[in-house]
Amino acid sequence: MASKYWSDLVTRLEPYVPGEQPTLTNLVKLNTNENPFGPSPKVLAAIAAATGDNLRLYPPPDIGRLKTTIATYHDLAVEQVFVGNGSDEVLAHAFQAFFTGKGEVLFPDISYGFYPVYCGLYGIDGRQVPLAEDFSIRPADYFAAAGGVIFPNPNAPTGMALTLADIEAVLVANADVVVMVDEAYVDFGAESAAVLVNRYPNLLVIQTLSKSRSLAGLRVGFALGHQDLIEALERVKNSFNPYPLDQLAIAGAVASFEDDAYFQQARCEVMENREQLTLALETRGFDVLPSSANFLFARHPQREGAELAAGLRSQGVVVRHFNRERIHPFLRITIGTLDQHDRLLAALDALLAG
Repeated sequence: MASKYWSDLVTRLEPYVPGEQPTLTNLVKLNTNENPFGPSPKVLAAIAAATGDNLRLYPPPDIGRLKTTIATYHDLAVEQVFVGNGSDEVLAHAFQAFFTGKGEVLFPDISYGFYPVYCGLYGIDGRQVPLAEDFSIRPADYFAAAGGVIFPNPNAPTGMALTLADIEAVLVANADVVVMVDEAYVDFGAESAAVLVNRYPNLLVIQTLSKSRSLAGLRVGFALGHQDLIEALERVKNSFNPYPLDQLAIAGAVASFEDDAYFQQARCEVMENREQLTLALETRGFDVLPSSANFLFARHPQREGAELAAGLRSQGVVVRHFNRERIHPFLRITIGTLDQHDRLLAALDALLAG
């Protein structure tokens, strides 16, 4: 209910609704795309080592150590890296820096729910572009955008990915505006557009450490792009909060990049579990979209998504359901451990038998 003290902007806002964080015991939580495997032990050791008297001091505002680590990892210059408090904050700054006051910004109609929220918050003219019948993004639909383009790769909640050639086509067709590629799930099987940064000054690649590096609780995100784009993000950030990351987050993030062996092992295990779960669902009659993410988007031809989601929850298994046109039959199922999958499948078997 609106308050008389609210501004007109606040009254009009339709905030983003995050996935539920239930606190029930013995729960199989497969609804928020968190990594089932914990952070690297080296990350935990680095955070512990950073805990001490120096926490009374402000963290470095330039976040130079982490920027250098990310730049080295992606073979870029430090000036091509921006770091923020989770990729959501990076996205927020990018919408302000590159889309505010411009023409119409294009993004998929079935995609990350924060894009229309940011358009409403910052007064941006956004247009949702329908996905194809097979739920893929058609690159040609994003050619010649007046104000800019943003899409996830892989897309969420579908999990489907574009090729680098598809992304290049969008970049070439939009040379005068910024094209943002939101790569929250890219490490689970898609091709990162980071390799294109030096060729396209209008490209901004945004990633997070929440998913593939198991650090959702630290809130670390970053952007890669031409130095001019990064400078714009720094100007917005320093007009909002010059200290977006605390010392513990910086230490843990650096250690995560330094322990590449653990990162590779964990992400490969997620992908292996994804393939096993895909096969198990298909043998039970589900249609499963091809996923390059750490989740599956699946529907059963004879059961409604809301019915299945409620039935699973009654058995202690939580998945994500979106009550929206075209996708209401689907469940978005986070990839978990094999034990979690066994409980999910047993619950589904009971529901389908009933």
